[in-house]
Amino acid sequence: MFKTTRILLSAALAIGAALPALSQVENDNNTGGGAVFAMTNNADRNEIISYKRSADGWLTEVHRYWTEGRGSGGTTDPLGSQGSLTLSQDRSLLFAVNAGSGNISVFRVLGAVLQFVGKVPCGGSEPVAVAQYRDLVYVVNGGGTSDVVGFRIEKSGALKVIAGSTEFLSTGSAGPASLAFSPDGQFLLVTEKTTNSVDAFHVQIGGTLAPIVVNPSAGPGAFAVTFTPGGTALVAETGPAGGTNASAISSYSVQPNGKLSDVSTSVPTLAAATCWLEVTPNGKFVYTSNAGSGSVSGFAIGANGALTPVSGTIVATNPTGSTNLDLAITADGKFLYTLNSGTGTVSIFAINSDGTLTNLGDVAGLSADAGINGIAAN
Repeated sequence: MFKTTRILLSAALAIGAALPALSQVENDNNTGGGAVFAMTNNADRNEIISYKRSADGWLTEVHRYWTEGRGSGGTTDPLGSQGSLTLSQDRSLLFAVNAGSGNISVFRVLGAVLQFVGKVPCGGSEPVAVAQYRDLVYVVNGGGTSDVVGFRIEKSGALKVIAGSTEFLSTGSAGPASLAFSPDGQFLLVTEKTTNSVDAFHVQIGGTLAPIVVNPSAGPGAFAVTFTPGGTALVAETGPAGGTNASAISSYSVQPNGKLSDVSTSVPTLAAATCWLEVTPNGKFVYTSNAGSGSVSGFAIGANGALTPVSGTIVATNPTGSTNLDLAITADGKFLYTLNSGTGTVSIFAINSDGTLTNLGDVAGLSADAGINGIAAN
């Protein structure tokens, strides 16, 4: 009898000890919305900042999670990339680059709560961006290697490198900025800032890549690349050196041989330093973040991938000095967030049915001019 009582008491204590942790997860996930994640890219201790998102789009910081790696540090956009913080297609995993320690961290996503899964060497000198398709993940490395390396996602969420998956870009100093899988997983596109090119790799059975196909960018300053749900490739262009509000965006169709065919070429964003872009989940609109102008430009996407400016092109303006970098759109397509390096804030916008944006305010708490990079939303 005494032994039985002792066992029951121990079990009760164990359950009681677990309840606070379970309650915390439940409270952090009970948002009526979703979550947004931002990366500090701190050189000593890279961290992911988790925000729970309320039904009206407002953000409340929940926790800061160590990636168990180091960022690059710096001031404004030191990674020079889009995709340094990437959610998986089903929003169950979060991938973060640790440019200072040369590895990739993986977290399991439970609403606004993250659980560290593990980290893996990037296979190059400095990881700057990640892309995922089903159980396939590719990382693009800058530094002296300028290569892409492939991984498989195991059942645990951990990454396992694919033997023979390393492919080099057109030059060791290519300055890669972004990479993206086509919606059917047949192609991986990578942008090169130094050569102003868009590289295409055909994804082979087993997850390795066919030889590189180098495509010249339609306009100067190729930076970020992404796809519409219909398979049109979109590329942000910073524009010619010395130009005034001369940035642009282009769209392409990808041919079976990896060549890009122009659809809309260098459509003006009417802004400066257009580097990042994001497509709404329904594929109707694409938005660009213009760091040099502190603004966001919007474009409607036609059935063939053609781009048409929304409401005078500039659909939102951030406070002076924001230097808005990367941007993210929620899975339900209701809200857009920009990561503002200059002010250490995240700006919140509601996406209207006509593609215009409504400014809902800014959330502070980040360190200004401290090298923050990467934002993702679910």
